[in-house]
Amino acid sequence: MTFLTLVSIAAGVMFGIGAIAAVVRIIKGPSILDRALATDVLLAIAMCALGAEMAINRHTDTLVVLLILAMFAVVGSISIARFMAKQDAS
Repeated sequence: MTFLTLVSIAAGVMFGIGAIAAVVRIIKGPSILDRALATDVLLAIAMCALGAEMAINRHTDTLVVLLILAMFAVVGSISIARFMAKQDAS
Protein backbone atom coordinates (compact mmCIF):
# COMPACT_ATOMS: atom_id res chain seq x y z
CA MET A 1 0.00 0.00 0.00
CA THR A 2 1.52 3.28 -1.12
CA PHE A 3 1.50 6.62 0.66
CA LEU A 4 -0.85 8.04 -1.98
CA THR A 5 -3.33 5.25 -1.31
CA LEU A 6 -3.27 5.98 2.42
CA VAL A 7 -3.77 9.68 1.84
CA SER A 8 -6.62 8.94 -0.58
CA ILE A 9 -8.35 6.73 1.98
CA ALA A 10 -7.90 9.32 4.73
CA ALA A 11 -9.26 12.08 2.50
CA GLY A 12 -12.23 9.93 1.51
CA VAL A 13 -13.05 9.19 5.13
CA MET A 14 -12.84 12.87 6.07
CA PHE A 15 -14.98 13.89 3.09
CA GLY A 16 -17.51 11.24 4.08
CA ILE A 17 -17.69 12.36 7.70
CA GLY A 18 -18.08 15.97 6.60
CA ALA A 19 -20.82 15.06 4.14
CA ILE A 20 -22.72 13.07 6.77
CA ALA A 21 -22.47 15.97 9.23
CA ALA A 22 -23.76 18.37 6.57
CA VAL A 23 -26.69 16.09 5.72
CA VAL A 24 -27.57 15.82 9.42
CA ARG A 25 -27.56 19.64 9.64
CA ILE A 26 -29.77 19.85 6.54
CA ILE A 27 -32.28 17.48 8.14
CA LYS A 28 -32.20 18.89 11.68
CA GLY A 29 -31.43 22.55 10.93
CA PRO A 30 -33.71 24.74 12.97
CA SER A 31 -33.80 27.55 10.42
CA ILE A 32 -33.60 27.89 6.66
CA LEU A 33 -30.25 29.65 6.96
CA ASP A 34 -28.76 26.64 8.77
CA ARG A 35 -30.02 24.39 6.01
CA ALA A 36 -28.67 26.73 3.31
CA LEU A 37 -25.28 26.85 4.98
CA ALA A 38 -25.21 23.07 5.29
CA THR A 39 -26.10 22.77 1.61
CA ASP A 40 -23.21 25.06 0.72
CA VAL A 41 -20.89 22.95 2.88
CA LEU A 42 -22.11 19.78 1.17
CA LEU A 43 -21.46 21.32 -2.26
CA ALA A 44 -18.00 22.45 -1.14
CA ILE A 45 -17.22 18.93 0.08
CA ALA A 46 -18.38 17.49 -3.26
CA MET A 47 -16.19 19.96 -5.13
CA CYS A 48 -13.19 19.16 -2.93
CA ALA A 49 -13.75 15.43 -3.41
CA LEU A 50 -13.89 15.88 -7.19
CA GLY A 51 -10.74 18.00 -7.09
CA ALA A 52 -8.95 15.42 -4.97
CA GLU A 53 -10.01 12.66 -7.34
CA MET A 54 -8.71 14.63 -10.30
CA ALA A 55 -5.40 15.29 -8.55
CA ILE A 56 -4.96 11.66 -7.46
CA ASN A 57 -5.78 10.19 -10.85
CA ARG A 58 -4.05 13.02 -12.75
CA HIS A 59 -6.81 13.93 -15.17
CA THR A 60 -9.13 16.85 -15.86
CA ASP A 61 -12.15 14.96 -17.18
CA THR A 62 -14.48 16.10 -14.38
CA LEU A 63 -13.41 19.75 -14.42
CA VAL A 64 -16.65 20.75 -16.15
CA VAL A 65 -18.68 19.06 -13.40
CA LEU A 66 -16.61 20.88 -10.80
CA LEU A 67 -17.26 24.24 -12.47
CA ILE A 68 -21.00 23.57 -12.77
CA LEU A 69 -21.17 22.63 -9.09
CA ALA A 70 -19.40 25.87 -8.22
CA MET A 71 -21.85 27.84 -10.36
CA PHE A 72 -24.84 26.20 -8.65
CA ALA A 73 -23.33 26.91 -5.23
CA VAL A 74 -22.89 30.61 -5.98
CA VAL A 75 -26.31 31.03 -7.61
CA GLY A 76 -28.02 29.10 -4.81
CA SER A 77 -26.38 31.14 -2.08
CA ILE A 78 -27.27 34.41 -3.78
CA SER A 79 -30.87 33.29 -4.31
CA ILE A 80 -31.33 32.31 -0.68
CA ALA A 81 -29.73 35.54 0.52
CA ARG A 82 -32.05 37.60 -1.68
CA PHE A 83 -35.07 35.57 -0.51
CA MET A 84 -34.16 36.07 3.13
CA ALA A 85 -33.57 39.80 2.60
CA LYS A 86 -37.05 40.20 1.10
CA GLN A 87 -38.56 38.14 3.91
CA ASP A 88 -36.87 40.28 6.57
CA ALA A 89 -38.01 43.54 4.92
CA SER A 90 -41.69 42.56 4.98
